[in-house]
Amino acid sequence: MESIESRFFKERPKDLCKMCGRCCRCSTTAYPHSELVKLRDAGDEGACDFLELFEPYESLEEAKKVDKAIVENIVKKTADTRPEEDYTFYRCRFIGEDNKCTIYERRKVLCDHFPSSPWAVVPVGCGYEGWLFLKREEIKQQVRKMKEELIELKLLRSKTVNKETLDKISLVEQKIIQNIEHYKKYGSSDW
Repeated sequence: MESIESRFFKERPKDLCKMCGRCCRCSTTAYPHSELVKLRDAGDEGACDFLELFEPYESLEEAKKVDKAIVENIVKKTADTRPEEDYTFYRCRFIGEDNKCTIYERRKVLCDHFPSSPWAVVPVGCGYEGWLFLKREEIKQQVRKMKEELIELKLLRSKTVNKETLDKISLVEQKIIQNIEHYKKYGSSDW
């Protein structure tokens, strides 16, 4: 079965990038820098690749000098789940003055896959901004529908006495809950 991430990569249009270089000059990760270093030291391929490409800014203020809008946008959009002191912003070592990658032919998968999730926070005005919004809304609709299906299954369960049917209902409920859980880190419990 194809993963959600694989499906997202297949659907993502490649021609929306405006080649502004902003995401390469001022980027962050879902992890504080210290945790990212631990992941790298433990052999995590994504952390290894990221830290090979990106070097950290000394402070948020230094990152804001490069792109204040990106830093403030990301911090604002995630303020309810992450304190400001947990952020480290990075710059790619390989972005040229012309906003082109100087190692494009040898670039890492993480670069080729950016944005890697509908919840990626991109700079205001990024070519992917509208498309990512639409993808997030599609997923929210799917999660809402799954929650409605859970309610219907609960009603069906209350009217069923056959053990075999109840077992099947339980299996379907577990699968739906598992699918909803995949989006928990993005706030699926609030949709």
